[in-house]
Amino acid sequence: MFTNQSFEFLQQLAQNNDREWFKANQVQYEDTVRSPALAFIEHMQPHILALSPRLTAVPKKVGGSLMRPQRDSRFSKDKTPYKLNVGIQFRHFQGKDVHAPGLYVHLSNEECFIGGGIWHPDSGALNKIRNCIDDNPNGYKKALQQLHQAQFTMVGDSLIRPPKGVDRTHPMLEELKRKDFIAIKHISKNTVISQNFAAFCANEFGEIQKLMQYLCFALEMDY
Repeated sequence: MFTNQSFEFLQQLAQNNDREWFKANQVQYEDTVRSPALAFIEHMQPHILALSPRLTAVPKKVGGSLMRPQRDSRFSKDKTPYKLNVGIQFRHFQGKDVHAPGLYVHLSNEECFIGGGIWHPDSGALNKIRNCIDDNPNGYKKALQQLHQAQFTMVGDSLIRPPKGVDRTHPMLEELKRKDFIAIKHISKNTVISQNFAAFCANEFGEIQKLMQYLCFALEMDY
């Protein structure tokens, strides 16, 4: 599926990040990046459904699990048109966008990682997660323990101060300050281009199950 040529294209794109170059090299993008990504998603379908029938693995060029290569630069000083990474999300079917609970694969020359959880949930969803951690901390602690044992790291933005109504001495304060609930594990390019990459991802995603189950429980979503 993915090969060294996939990363080579991304490196060339970094040096020629404009629409004219991308259009002239569209065939190379299709052959070395998009087609391998779609094949990977197709191979992942049974694995993802085995983890949860509520997760989606859709091998479509547009509107599926493969995230679009175009950047949204409307609110950024960086106006380059294309992302320098491949992003693949196996998200919950009830989610409408990237802010839904899901599993994620990120491939770039700078870093490759797999992960899962929820990124930038809206205020309503964030409050539900925080309330659930406050009311049901043990399930969340078990999820964190599983992640730690599997060498995943919780990442993302956090508040500087405690959320409104949360005491500074709360035993779960650092977790309640989170604005993202994402666990990731960095992986090597050699792992990505190996023949068993799909099976590897399926096994690693299994280590995120408790976190995914907990987040969906907090958001009153089936899992």
